[in-house]
Amino acid sequence: MSYLHFQRFNPRRRAVVELQIGDKVTAHYKTGKYAGEITDVRPAHYLVRVLAVLKHPKQGDLHSPNEAEGVFFHERRALAHREQANITKQMVKPFADDMPDYDESLRAAIAKMKEELANDSSKWTELSLRNLESLEKDYFK
Repeated sequence: MSYLHFQRFNPRRRAVVELQIGDKVTAHYKTGKYAGEITDVRPAHYLVRVLAVLKHPKQGDLHSPNEAEGVFFHERRALAHREQANITKQMVKPFADDMPDYDESLRAAIAKMKEELANDSSKWTELSLRNLESLEKDYFK
């Protein structure tokens, strides 16, 4: 039997939209979410220039989320303004809103993350808040 025999139509699956250079997009990269523009199209990735931060990356070890004991607790920076990242096509979607200012969006993303962490008293939260304070000082010096 051929490979095509095993392919099935799935009505819930969205059609693949091929984005173009210059398109405004949102992109998930590691644990952060960004708005930006496509600067290059590659076979499995888009090269995205970051223009705003929609969600600040989570702090700590990516392989042990929400754990602080027995792991190296990484400081995770947001991608910089106009930094380019190679992001898999599945993680990139069109962005129709007005492009936020980078600094304002970064401040808002940090504030939102701090607000989400405010009601938790775990060691992971304590270390995350400490990292965010340090990053905030560095970002806005």
